[in-house]
Amino acid sequence: MPKAYAYLRVSSQGQIEGQGFDRQLKSINYYADKHGVVLVQVFREEGISGTKDEEQRPAFKEMITEIQKNGVRTVLVESLDRLAREYRIQEQLLIYLASNDIELINANTEENVTQAIQGDPMKKAMIQIQGIFSELDKSLLIRKLRKARQRVREDRGKCEGAKRYGEDSEQEQAVIRKIRAYRRNKRGNRKGLTYQEIANRLNEEGIPTKRGKQWSPMQIYRILSPRRR
Repeated sequence: MPKAYAYLRVSSQGQIEGQGFDRQLKSINYYADKHGVVLVQVFREEGISGTKDEEQRPAFKEMITEIQKNGVRTVLVESLDRLAREYRIQEQLLIYLASNDIELINANTEENVTQAIQGDPMKKAMIQIQGIFSELDKSLLIRKLRKARQRVREDRGKCEGAKRYGEDSEQEQAVIRKIRAYRRNKRGNRKGLTYQEIANRLNEEGIPTKRGKQWSPMQIYRILSPRRR
């Protein structure tokens, strides 16, 4: 079954406390039931004027974030004036949604508004232009983050991910020193302990790994790896 989000908006406190949200959701639910659409989540824009753009709409921005994470590409509104009352803002939001491959459906008229505006050559061109700039912004952000991570790696030797054993604990560093001593220890003609023998020794001594589990030879190898130094 197709899935969708519901987007509700009221512009005044009276509408929040009154029937504004209930009426909108009733219309959206009627459309969803009629067409076999599953409502995944309802986003309520409380006390936000219809003249505000996407950057000034917390619920709208949260909804877009969710859409980008889980792949649901349809939004239901009671009517276009619930998206925005001012035509300029309404068109701006529609183009923004279309450029991100998100369809908007008017529950009252049952019209797929996104498909309708894509039939207009001029608006379709604006959607394509918006999509290009959205992709450009994303690419610039990715490049900026990549450079930032590279600088951190150069300064610290690593960037993201879980901390390695011994990075933030004096107790763990003491265990690392013990492991290295076991590895290079020689008694007479005997060489240092093998990775398995070191793991066995630590387990016998009741020394846990970072996650509280028993040691394995591979974990010992990673700690003694030259890349740690």
